[in-house]
Amino acid sequence: MKRASLLRVFEAAAVILLPIALVGSAFLEAEAAAALSLLCVVLALTPFLLSFENKKPRPRDLVPIAVMSVIAALGRTLFSAIPSFQPASAIILITAITFGQDAGFLTGALTALSSNLLLGQGPWTPWQMYAWGMIGFFGGLFYRAGFFRKRFFLLLFGFISGILFGWFMDLWYVLGFIRPVNPAAFLAAFASSAWMDVIHGISTVLFLLLLEKPWGKKLYRIREKYGIGPEVKEK
Repeated sequence: MKRASLLRVFEAAAVILLPIALVGSAFLEAEAAAALSLLCVVLALTPFLLSFENKKPRPRDLVPIAVMSVIAALGRTLFSAIPSFQPASAIILITAITFGQDAGFLTGALTALSSNLLLGQGPWTPWQMYAWGMIGFFGGLFYRAGFFRKRFFLLLFGFISGILFGWFMDLWYVLGFIRPVNPAAFLAAFASSAWMDVIHGISTVLFLLLLEKPWGKKLYRIREKYGIGPEVKEK
C-alpha cells in the first residue's frame, strides 16, 4: 500500500476511533482520563498533519493556509468579547472548499493554535485544533463530493458544525473535570453551553453569507493562478 493511501487509512481510523477512546477514558480516574484524552487527541491530529506533509507542499501551497489561519485567528480574537460569536469556523470552511480538505484541516488546527497565543493556551488547545480541523476536513470533503451544490447545505453544515464544535469541547470538560462521569453529567454540560453553541452556529452562517462569495472568488483566482489545491468548480 502506498504511503498516501496508508495515511488516508490512518485518518479514517482517527475519525472513527477517537470518540471510542475518549468514551473509554471516562472510566478512569480524573487525572488519568484527562491525560489519556489529551494524548488521544494529539495522536488523532498526527495522520492529518503527516498526510499534508506527504504531499511535499511547496511554499505557494502553504501561504494561503498561513494567511487564512491568521485571519481566522484575528477574527476570533476581535470578537472574543461576544461569547462564541466569531468568524473562525466560516473562514476555515471557505478555505476548505477552495483549497481542499487537507488545507481546511491544517487551517483549522493552526487557527486554534495561533488564536490561543492571544486568548490563552492550555490542555483545551489540541481539542480545539482537532475540532476546527475536522470542520475544515469534512467541509472540503463534502464540497468535493458535491454536497454543497446548493448553498443552503453549506450554510446548514456551517450551523451544525458550530453546534458540534461546542459539544466536542463539552466532552473535554466532562472528561477532565467531572466525576462521576454519567449521562447526567454530559446532559448538564451540553445544556449549560447550548445557547453558546447556537450562537457559534448562527455566527458561522452569518459570516458565510457575508464572506463566502466575495472571498471565494478571489481565493479561486489565486488557486487557479498558482495551481494550488485540488480541482474545484469555479465560484
